[in-house]
Amino acid sequence: MDKITTSIITIGDELLIGQTIDTNSAWIAQQLNAIGIWVHRRVAIGDIKEDIMEAMAKEAAVSDIVLITGGLGPTADDITKPTLCEYFNTHLVQNEVALKNVLHIFESRGLPLLQRNIDQSMVPEACTVIDNMRGTAPGMWFEKEGKIYVSMPGVPHEMQGMMENYVLPQLAQHFRTPSVVHQTLVTSGMGESFVAERLVAFETKLPAHIKLAYLPSYSLLKLRLTAFGDDKLTTAAELSILFHEMKEILLDITVTDQDIVISDVVGRLLLEKGKTMGTAESCTGGYISSAITAIPGSSAYFKGSAVTYANEMKMKLLGVKKETLEAHGAVSEATVREMLAGALKLLEVDYAIAVSGIMGPDGGTPEKPVGTVWIAVGDATKAVTVKYQLRYDRERNIQMTAVYAMNELRKLILE
Repeated sequence: MDKITTSIITIGDELLIGQTIDTNSAWIAQQLNAIGIWVHRRVAIGDIKEDIMEAMAKEAAVSDIVLITGGLGPTADDITKPTLCEYFNTHLVQNEVALKNVLHIFESRGLPLLQRNIDQSMVPEACTVIDNMRGTAPGMWFEKEGKIYVSMPGVPHEMQGMMENYVLPQLAQHFRTPSVVHQTLVTSGMGESFVAERLVAFETKLPAHIKLAYLPSYSLLKLRLTAFGDDKLTTAAELSILFHEMKEILLDITVTDQDIVISDVVGRLLLEKGKTMGTAESCTGGYISSAITAIPGSSAYFKGSAVTYANEMKMKLLGVKKETLEAHGAVSEATVREMLAGALKLLEVDYAIAVSGIMGPDGGTPEKPVGTVWIAVGDATKAVTVKYQLRYDRERNIQMTAVYAMNELRKLILE
């Protein structure tokens, strides 16, 4: 079966100077991959007509589909529509449905309507209009010389609505795509190269239509098996057998056999056991509790957090002894043990996490350099403490501390 390929073009000077991060391409790629369409290239360009024209022609030469985001706003620098008219040799016309949508949005919000807002209902005559249920700029679908072009707003929420409601269903109907099935194993405690060494024999025998990808991230390693085939059920069954074989090889370092974040893994365990948890955070400043509460339904097991950044708050809220801080310092095993005990009492939970560390870029000493972190997890009967020496920048040190702490709690719950 021939591979269906896509090029993604993101338009906007703000993307090139780093003012805006391109999250659209990653989201689009995930959705296309799920329906068996392969992203061949991703291109970011500025708001320059010649660059847009050149990129469209170049990408259409190597891909079946060209998806474009950005440049459809009401300001002078948004030049995508006039450029599309020139590329497809057409002209702008007013679309009644798009105009009604613009009028409804402004009237319902009690906002004054400018001519530049009305102009957003103008579209190239040669396109099929894609309704924008989340904003004012409609999307546009073109077909030329057997290739499909789709232009959508750069606002992620608006683009995603168009993709889900129109573009993805249309592409699925238009192309006969292979079935693509993924299964992901998340591991911890072993480096990528050592895991790969364990899997040499397994990986060698994989058939050509099944691929293994290594995806390291913040002390966790994802192993994603992907299978391509004509029939989804048969493909999924074949992949499942191989996935369970890989899982058996790595059982001792497996965190989860689902593609979910560590906070979700912990949450599911707590729900399963009917237990609650809380956190006492110093160096992470609430990052752990934020990760946990980002999971829908976390209120069933997460009761709260004490963010005790200053030593006086550690003493006042968690009951950490002044003598402990003076003798051992805030970043010490003794302090996180007392933080843990204080959190269990204060929050009245079954399990708690306590962390204290030096995230950088300064604040370290020869005895406790930047990146020194102490973690404690426990319940009423047991406490486990672990020391880490991280070596990254402040942001990554915080993220890794959170992942390490939640994984330590996961292991304790499973005991």
